[in-house]
Amino acid sequence: MTRGYGVERSRTRTDGAAGAEEVDAGVWQAYGLHHIRRGTRLGEVDRIAWGPSGTGPGDEVLGDVTGLRVLDLGCGTGRHAAHLARSYGATVDAVDASASQIERARTRYPDVPGLRLVHADAVEHLRGSAPYDVIYSLTALPYLDPHRLLPALAAALRPGGRLCFTVLHTNSHGDGPGSAVVPRPETLLPAGGGEATVRMWVLAQEVWEDLLVRYGLRVDAATVLHAPEEHHRASYLLFQAHRPARITSRPRTPKPPVPQAAAGVGAVVYGPRGLLLGRHRFGTTELPGGTVEPGESLQETVVRELAEETGLSADPGDVRMLGTLVDRVGDVVRITFGALVTAWDGEPADQPDESVGDWRWYPLSALPPGLFECSAQILTAWRPDLPIDHPPAHFVPFADPAGAVPPDRA
Repeated sequence: MTRGYGVERSRTRTDGAAGAEEVDAGVWQAYGLHHIRRGTRLGEVDRIAWGPSGTGPGDEVLGDVTGLRVLDLGCGTGRHAAHLARSYGATVDAVDASASQIERARTRYPDVPGLRLVHADAVEHLRGSAPYDVIYSLTALPYLDPHRLLPALAAALRPGGRLCFTVLHTNSHGDGPGSAVVPRPETLLPAGGGEATVRMWVLAQEVWEDLLVRYGLRVDAATVLHAPEEHHRASYLLFQAHRPARITSRPRTPKPPVPQAAAGVGAVVYGPRGLLLGRHRFGTTELPGGTVEPGESLQETVVRELAEETGLSADPGDVRMLGTLVDRVGDVVRITFGALVTAWDGEPADQPDESVGDWRWYPLSALPPGLFECSAQILTAWRPDLPIDHPPAHFVPFADPAGAVPPDRA
């Protein structure tokens, strides 16, 4: 995905996420073929310029990348990736979904030590890669659905790894970002004339920040970079973020429970796609679960709450109780029973009148911060090696938590 376009006025929003990515892929493929036919050759770069028209801060944004494993996401012709490999001895994977752009890059940089040029869908590459120390992208992220990209991106960063990227903030007519996570058409003006319409996620700063946090990243800085020309109203938003080395948890509300609600369950639903977590309307991320009703067994409570909150169906015989967690909120003793659901049917979906929704699968290597305290305690009882911080609770196991994980779901 090549940089350096002027961005014109946006029009009405039409395409969905998948269709938008297909449109963009076709535009960049045609763009690369056009310049292959023309024999266009761009000058070398001696720094990464993050702002419009080659302005803004430089390599220092990435921190010291000497000898590190780095990913350039949406590398275009590979100039910035080649610069980092040559100047700092970094091992750089440069990935682009456009075969023609990668062809241009390979023709230009056939044998730069440490540089690997990869034609691949960004998400597919991230899911199959070893962890990176640094991931960066110059204006390429807005061409991909953030709900598809960010979970894979967070999982591909090592704990403590850095993420730096720019997104379109306002186009050259001054049209600003939106609050809905949907793509909108933008008209690009390629070098040499003509125009091309792409679909981009042009989102407000707080929307990007919420998405980054939701998918397990911590925002360090967000800076608006304006075009240097007075008549040119385009601006980029530069994000610097990192993957926390540990995962935070949020406390319970101090409001005491009603008498029959002092005992609750939390269900670990873990499969090939990851761990199932939902988002509470108050902002915490948590496991499916709830309070034990009179006359229920603990397994029956897990099955009922799972169905009520997520729509998944399970059998009580496929629920393995992990143990009992005892702590307190004020003067109220709270008892939480952790459970592992080993088999289920259906796909998780938001349910009417439930306070938790937006159910998603998270890899254990990229759990989001802000876990509900009870969920955090259950997860560390199930997997003590998970780097989750939370207040302590007394845990008495029913069985070996590690041994409760079926081999095919580990």
